[in-house]
Amino acid sequence: MKVFARTLVIALPVFIIVAAVVMIGGVRYAYEPGQGNVISGIRPGPEAWDLWGRGYTQQEAAALLRTDAGRKQLSPANGAVKIDEALLRLGRISFYKETFGNEIFLTDVMGILDGALRLTNVARAVFALHGEGTTNLRVEVPENITVGGRSFLKGSYFDTGLDVPPGALAPLGMAVVIKGARIRVGITCALCHAAVDPETKKVIEGAPNQDLNAGLLLALATNSASYFMHTDVHPLRDVAHDSHRTVAASDGRRMPLPEIGALEHDVDTALLMWPRGNFDSLTDMKADPTQNPSSFTWGNHPYGWSGNFMAGPFRGLSAQNNNVHALNSDSLLLADISPALFGIDREVYLAILLQNAPRKRFRYNPGSDQSPSGFLAAQDLTPGAPSLNAVVLPPSYPKSTLVSPDGTLTSSPGFNVWQQNNAMSAWQNTIVPPPARLKVDDATTQLGREVFSRARCDSCHSGPFLTNNRILPSAQLGSNPLRSQALQKTEAVFGPPVLYTFDTPVPLPPNPKPLPVPTSEFDQDQIDLAWAHHGSGGGYKVPSLVGLYWTAPYLHDGGVAVGPDRNSQLGLAGTVEKNIAPDPSNSLLALIDSTLRAGVVAANAASPALQRMNAQGVGHSYWVDEISGYTSREQQALIGYLLTYRPGQ
Repeated sequence: MKVFARTLVIALPVFIIVAAVVMIGGVRYAYEPGQGNVISGIRPGPEAWDLWGRGYTQQEAAALLRTDAGRKQLSPANGAVKIDEALLRLGRISFYKETFGNEIFLTDVMGILDGALRLTNVARAVFALHGEGTTNLRVEVPENITVGGRSFLKGSYFDTGLDVPPGALAPLGMAVVIKGARIRVGITCALCHAAVDPETKKVIEGAPNQDLNAGLLLALATNSASYFMHTDVHPLRDVAHDSHRTVAASDGRRMPLPEIGALEHDVDTALLMWPRGNFDSLTDMKADPTQNPSSFTWGNHPYGWSGNFMAGPFRGLSAQNNNVHALNSDSLLLADISPALFGIDREVYLAILLQNAPRKRFRYNPGSDQSPSGFLAAQDLTPGAPSLNAVVLPPSYPKSTLVSPDGTLTSSPGFNVWQQNNAMSAWQNTIVPPPARLKVDDATTQLGREVFSRARCDSCHSGPFLTNNRILPSAQLGSNPLRSQALQKTEAVFGPPVLYTFDTPVPLPPNPKPLPVPTSEFDQDQIDLAWAHHGSGGGYKVPSLVGLYWTAPYLHDGGVAVGPDRNSQLGLAGTVEKNIAPDPSNSLLALIDSTLRAGVVAANAASPALQRMNAQGVGHSYWVDEISGYTSREQQALIGYLLTYRPGQ
């Protein structure tokens, strides 16, 4: 039986590929676990509707729907989202399988499959598991290569950090799309926001992939320079120009392009410095990747490290979901605001992204008479959109808004506007973290709760989710302010948030009805901190402490990391960079113990790569240690209380 299962695991992908080539419509594959293959829990959703973050129970909704005014209030035309089993099912499917078309940018423009990481060696690595799971897919290096100044020898292995559940035909969060003779790879939310449990090999829904080597995966692409805005490499300021290759800017001036090889090398060098488990999700041209956040979203608003996603349905969660597949997976979407964000003309920006595309269809030739924008528009893959991803443009485009930093709305044809984003939000809010694998007796829990209060942790981490849902100035926290200022330049292109009514189909019909997003409930000071506007200096939100056991390392940069050995496995350099999983108890101890934290900070500081990436583990200097008058027993009680905490405890 085992031999048959292994044969099936190897034969099935081959069958899928062969079948897809002869199918007119092609095929898509992305793994979605059955509920029996998941260890996260499900929160029975008492909400029947969401209206701009206000949940309505079945009883409340039923009472409203008996009146004309109530029916108008709970209407898609008014921004209401009905939460039923169909929506929750769509949300789960979208979380695991929906790419919004990003496989075209990643494969045909970035060249994710054209470098040393190829579909063949990834497939071989998956097949070599013989149907077993892994938390780190090790992919063989096909030949001697040098990327970003770093050499990889043939026969050695890339530690990708990709998770593969047992029996999956591709890594978790990777979508293989085959149409005709073209094979493309896209990404879904599950790539970063779900993980394989190393003990049971089941999927932990909502847990961050703590060792995903996203920087390596991107650097191995042949045109990773098309992702330059997620690094600190400015193509016109930091890279030599190629005077023989120029492009007409929007004002008609001929502008030289950066030398292709030099730009690729510099971007690859920066990407290879990303700490594992971190991703640079914002386009501020700074070296500031942040820790992959969890999708334990219930009660954890506002969303994003700085709390910038606060407006719209589900208290801003739909806006965050929108961002994942807009700003983060198709750089072409930023062309219209590239002058404000990067000081780069729109046409020059597009030429930089497309000049080294692996597929000829998307490779821009500066010697042609066609403008880069005209060249891209001629492909007409997403009519009416400035990109390859599936997006629609609200009336506010191209302005940044509270619901979209790049001004676009991710929505697939055949659905209504934001239907998938709202569905994912509703479903994510049902995820319950698995119980921690710790045994903490009632007396210890009670002592930990008392220490939590005595140390005044609850002055910020209050309420059932241990957060006051506020944003604090980065200066107050003492953390590196860089990430809190990532959206600062959007102030020059900021506008009021506008969607379309949620019964608007995609593609948009003529004259779709706009839907202004209410913002009057928000404190302007909180908005300014979240977006680093009006000289606020930026801030970080107070995160929920639910599910801490599954989300180590800690802080926004993931810098507070300690392995099972507190003496030698310190910082990111001593843990995930050495394929050592951070220990949640020891890492949380480093968050509250000044002596251990000093060792962590020193270990991070000793790594030039971590210093360039601003992964330091500094700030949040609120100590519960011997120097502050607490015993080791009280420390451990606090840690046990927090790691096992569940809402209502």
